[in-house]
Amino acid sequence: MASSTTTTLSDLPDVILSTISSLISDSRARNSLSLVSHKFLALERSTRSHLTLRGNARDLSLVPGCFRSVSHLDLSFLSPWGHTLLASLPLDHQSLLALRLKFCFPSVESLNVYSRSPTSLELLLPQWPRIRHIKLLRWHQRASQIPLGGDFVPLFEHCCGFLESLDLSAFYHWTEDLPPVLLRYADVAARLLRLDLLTASFTEGYKSSEIVSITKSCPNLREFRVACTFDPRYFEFVGDETLSAVATNCPSLTLLHMVDTASLANPRAIPGTEAGDSAVTAGTLIEVFSGLPNLEELVLDVGKNVNHSGVALEALNSKCKKLRALKLGQFQGVCSATDWGRLDGVALCGGLQSLSIKNSEDLTDMGLVAIGRGCCKLTKFEIQGCENVTVKGLRTMVTLRRMTLTDVRVSCCKNLDTTSSLKAIEPICDRIKKLHIDCVWSGSEEEVEEKLETSEANHQDADDDYERSLKRCKYSSEAEHSSTSDGNGFFSEERVWEKLEYLSLWISVGEFLTPLPMTGLDDCPNLEEIRIKIEGDCRGKRRPAEPEFGLSCLALYPKLSKMKLDCGDTIGFALTAPPMQMDLSLWERFFLTGIGCLSLSELDYWPPQDRDVNQRSLSLPGAGLLQECLTLRKLFIHGTAHEHFMNFLLRIPNLRDVQLRADYYPAPENDMSTEMRVGSCSRFEDQLNSRNIID
Repeated sequence: MASSTTTTLSDLPDVILSTISSLISDSRARNSLSLVSHKFLALERSTRSHLTLRGNARDLSLVPGCFRSVSHLDLSFLSPWGHTLLASLPLDHQSLLALRLKFCFPSVESLNVYSRSPTSLELLLPQWPRIRHIKLLRWHQRASQIPLGGDFVPLFEHCCGFLESLDLSAFYHWTEDLPPVLLRYADVAARLLRLDLLTASFTEGYKSSEIVSITKSCPNLREFRVACTFDPRYFEFVGDETLSAVATNCPSLTLLHMVDTASLANPRAIPGTEAGDSAVTAGTLIEVFSGLPNLEELVLDVGKNVNHSGVALEALNSKCKKLRALKLGQFQGVCSATDWGRLDGVALCGGLQSLSIKNSEDLTDMGLVAIGRGCCKLTKFEIQGCENVTVKGLRTMVTLRRMTLTDVRVSCCKNLDTTSSLKAIEPICDRIKKLHIDCVWSGSEEEVEEKLETSEANHQDADDDYERSLKRCKYSSEAEHSSTSDGNGFFSEERVWEKLEYLSLWISVGEFLTPLPMTGLDDCPNLEEIRIKIEGDCRGKRRPAEPEFGLSCLALYPKLSKMKLDCGDTIGFALTAPPMQMDLSLWERFFLTGIGCLSLSELDYWPPQDRDVNQRSLSLPGAGLLQECLTLRKLFIHGTAHEHFMNFLLRIPNLRDVQLRADYYPAPENDMSTEMRVGSCSRFEDQLNSRNIID
């Protein structure tokens, strides 16, 4: 009798196994793969190209030397976060550890590093002279003793032959630092293909002359992102001349992002009729589009009105035939749709796969329908601040693009509250994968008033804010009636968001999350990640009657494992609050109550802040509630905390990775408001790493 043999995955040729291994991106899955056998261990190590180092920088000597194929190395998350790499060590140890990194990762071509001072770059960059991509991070203020351009000189001196990409999007610097260095190292600048200057911490951004100088120095750029000022009231604002210069100096651009700093600072702002006009004209835009025939992605978030833009957008379709992604901010006349038989404006850009329209005052339902007819390849669509758009127009547009749309974002639209937005998106509820909506409930004032206690404090301004919030945030019996009837084809109780994997929500401070399932988002069997942004001023707000914000209602999503809870733009009193008001610790208790009901494995949390003292810190109630998340493996707190508050987190049994990140500007230079300094971080991490983790 012949012996039977079993064919296993290991019997596949090594070339096929290597290809399969290289396609696995999840780090835990790769680690599991490496434990199967010695053969799979070798395959995993040889195909791992990206690695992010965590842990304390003092322990870099313990880094294993088996990841020799890593080409993308991220050192920006080493602890203690935000401190100069290796600075706490003796000078001779610093150079030895830099050599150790070179030995362990000899193939590095891409490097991310938190560069609080140029000394880190001077130590690291000589170890990898063939680096092609560098991303610098710094949320602390630039030290005044650093000479002009001193942050960038090591880059161009040590990576002179191969540097192709420079990312400064999370690196605070002075705008006058970069142009002189690019002029000084002209040969290196000429080789740059990608330059990201979309730095969110800027107040005014790059000036017109600086943008012209940068693009002259980097004529071969393929991708260019920059934060600037389009407001004509500012000195050296960006207008027609600057846009023309960019197109002339860098004709090979495939990606161009130019965003006003006001939009970066407050992305949800709706300027209204008093916004004023920019110095960007449709005629110049046509010239720019003609000069950039290879353009594939364009973002122009101007912050001031660009009038009669439809003609320019029609030219965009004919001049930039490779365009696939477009974002327009404050463009008026993007699609007039005056003639049903003729498409106009952006509706003629039939090759678009991603389209975002922001603060377009004259965009109507007919314009949306025309976009749905013309942009037949759209997979991602975002609409923000368009007050003339209603549920009928958006629903018709979504229906037209039902076979392609998988990512939709709706925000700041006056006629589209939560229920209306979900009604409009219902035709693709079985296909959509990513969704953003605003939590604006509509209904009777009596229902909202039941959620709030009356306060005896006579603050007229607070009362005015409260009355305005009543008009925006309410949920009604009309919505409940329409949710149970399908006479209009708007709503069905049986709808299942079968493929929805990512949900993003915005909600005003003081409102409740609990009505969310009642709006029709109760059945999301594959929802894995949710992001909730809570924004507003707590000062003067009335005390909520209910004890919790409503996170416990998310327990109905069975696969929810990742959450980003962003209270960073929630403003309040970090110290003693006035009578009849709550300080931030009580608001934090309100926000986090119920989070222990969720089976989260990863949590990013931004505590609320007090801007007057530049403090956003985890409070005692917050730490106590976070320790109830017994399934957490990763916890990143984007703020500061007391050491004894952090010790609460040691009660989470399988917690493996915890870090405090002050990744907001300006990050505190010397954190005297809490005890969480270098020594505190090290003690906490030692306790965390000494525990026995079950899995």
